[in-house]
Amino acid sequence: MPEAVVIGAGPAGLTAAFELEKNGIHSTVLEADHAVGGISRTVRYRGFRFDIGGHRFFSKIPLVNGIWEEILGDEMLVRPRLSRIHYRGHLFDYPLKPLNALTGLGPAESLAVCFSYARAKLKPSQREENFEQWVANRFGRRLYQIFFKTYTEKVWGVPCSEISADWAAQRIKNLSLREALLNAFFGNGSNGQGITTLIDEFRYPRLGPGMMWERCRDLLRDRGNETILGSRVHRLEHDGRRVRRVITRDRHGREEQHGADQFISSMPLQELVRSLDPAPPDAVLRAAAALRYRDYLTVVLVVKRAEVFKDNWIYIHSPEVTVGRIQNYKNWSADMVPDQGYTSLGLEYFLWETDEEWGWPDEQLIERGIRETAFLGLVDPSEVVDGTVVRMKKAYPVYDAAYRQAVETIRGYLPTLANLQAIGRNGQHRYNNQDHSMLTGVYAARNAANGCRVHDTWSVNVEQGYHEEQEEAGHAGKTRERVITTLTATAAVTRRSAERCVETAFLPIDPFSLGLSLAIVTDAALLLATLPQLLRGGPPSGADLSLLGQFLPGYRVSRAGTLLGLIEGGSVGFLLGWAGAHLRNACVWLYARVVQRRAESQQRRDLLDKV
Repeated sequence: MPEAVVIGAGPAGLTAAFELEKNGIHSTVLEADHAVGGISRTVRYRGFRFDIGGHRFFSKIPLVNGIWEEILGDEMLVRPRLSRIHYRGHLFDYPLKPLNALTGLGPAESLAVCFSYARAKLKPSQREENFEQWVANRFGRRLYQIFFKTYTEKVWGVPCSEISADWAAQRIKNLSLREALLNAFFGNGSNGQGITTLIDEFRYPRLGPGMMWERCRDLLRDRGNETILGSRVHRLEHDGRRVRRVITRDRHGREEQHGADQFISSMPLQELVRSLDPAPPDAVLRAAAALRYRDYLTVVLVVKRAEVFKDNWIYIHSPEVTVGRIQNYKNWSADMVPDQGYTSLGLEYFLWETDEEWGWPDEQLIERGIRETAFLGLVDPSEVVDGTVVRMKKAYPVYDAAYRQAVETIRGYLPTLANLQAIGRNGQHRYNNQDHSMLTGVYAARNAANGCRVHDTWSVNVEQGYHEEQEEAGHAGKTRERVITTLTATAAVTRRSAERCVETAFLPIDPFSLGLSLAIVTDAALLLATLPQLLRGGPPSGADLSLLGQFLPGYRVSRAGTLLGLIEGGSVGFLLGWAGAHLRNACVWLYARVVQRRAESQQRRDLLDKV
């Protein structure tokens, strides 16, 4: 009997099995589909290869980068990143560039965008409960309507006002002025990781993302760990404290039992709850029923042309067509096509399984794809020589108004089964990137090896600091732990020093205090210069001081003149100090805002990638 059963052969599940093997635990991986990789698979059609979406391999988590390198090594390419937005007949650079946007939108629309942005800054919405409010506050309502609303609603199939702001808060972390300043002056934010920005290049497996997970499956097989395809989970039998076995069914309805000590699940959270036997409490079942998933299909067109467009992908914001995004697989890797005289395009349609289009014949979908790409001016219908369709159910967990409470209810119940852990995007109903899904698999595997929940799999993509501090601690010895502790403490001291430098440099100067100080200094200097001549009863006005009378009317080397000069000099000094402090504070404030806006702009540049 294997020591662990892993449900799902996507990035999370296979990474969990990979980590279990490193910890000396053999596992069996159960996959309902007939290919590994989940949404990160690579589909083959007559020599052409294409993604289910398009997967950049980029992560700030060293542990994940190490796993990718260990599995594929030199088969990982470094690719330039280029994407644009198609809107009403124009291709806009993405990230947006002012001159390019002005030319495409025209002066009238550009002016409306500027006024809308100014209004959002002066009078932002006080509530940020949904995606529409969140984006409009940061970009202005007009720009939101042009470059975010149409595409986002294509992806999710609901109005932006019904998408939880949690989605934006998770996918695009808010940025503070303090973080921006620390990043500007010391290269990193206070967490030592810097601000996530759009990347100009990324790594990509030579034969597509499925190459990574097929190789991972093969490595597991070579080490005695089986991956069973076409094996859908029917029941998880438990005794109220631990899961005892998984009952699966193949496509012919044949059942098979898989017992183990530990169970790790990346299957959709809704399906996991419904498969538990005995069934969980009614409140948990109702929570599972409230979860929704967005389905997805790709219409692949084979075009007899060497180059159609130079982008990796194009966002389609034009409301006249239903396609949401178009991938150019050849621009991810030349080896994705068998003949360099051809190009394969992936037209992505985001649907509900209940939509009429989901059940259309492939020929009808391909026909629509040809019609829409021709309307967009990207291909001539006569150039399309072949096509196919790939459907993917439950591709994206939906963040609607009900999801948070539903997930919390299920999370509260699952720990009652001590040997069951939920991981991955669908397994936790969380819109994780591939690297975050992999990290949940690593944490779950280490928990299984330790026999206790040392790592919180639900913290991934929530508290980044936790990832970095914990990524090597799971199976490190005491010496390494001491090194990590020392380095962490040193980093904390350095971080606090940097924070103090920034806070000190950018503290506002009190105008009254600076004015009073300059007044005192001015009067002290004037008195020190005048007093020696007063004491020796010198000439009415010394040669060195005569010019002061032109700046301080009434000043003379006399008691009355000196008193008048002190009043005037103190007043001038106070005004100079007061005005100088205000000017300095204004300049510093303006500079700090420029730094903040620049950092926020970098952070939000890849907003569409995160949709």
